[in-house]
Amino acid sequence: MDLENQKRVKDFAQQFGAENLVVVIGAAEGEAAGLAAETVTAGDPTFAGPLTGVSLGLKVYHICENEIKSEVDQGIYDEQVSMMEMVLDVGEIVKEMKSIRDQFMKY
Repeated sequence: MDLENQKRVKDFAQQFGAENLVVVIGAAEGEAAGLAAETVTAGDPTFAGPLTGVSLGLKVYHICENEIKSEVDQGIYDEQVSMMEMVLDVGEIVKEMKSIRDQFMKY
């Protein structure tokens, strides 16, 4: 997760309350999705950005996970995500995201 997005997430958490946010990740592979998820839950593991040492514990999901997929208009999902979903290892991504949530999610 780039430094600007870390700042946005941190600012939103302060403005709206961490318990009121859900972060949706769209990374194309499990490791990248997990790194972004860890950043918004436990803090920036690279120690480079605004979330360094900041454990927000945010709810975090990947766009391809059923919890989010079921909340998105099917036509929009098909148009924007479904083609990419066909080439992703969704099982690996879901496993990585669940692991991060189980370890660090507070809300």
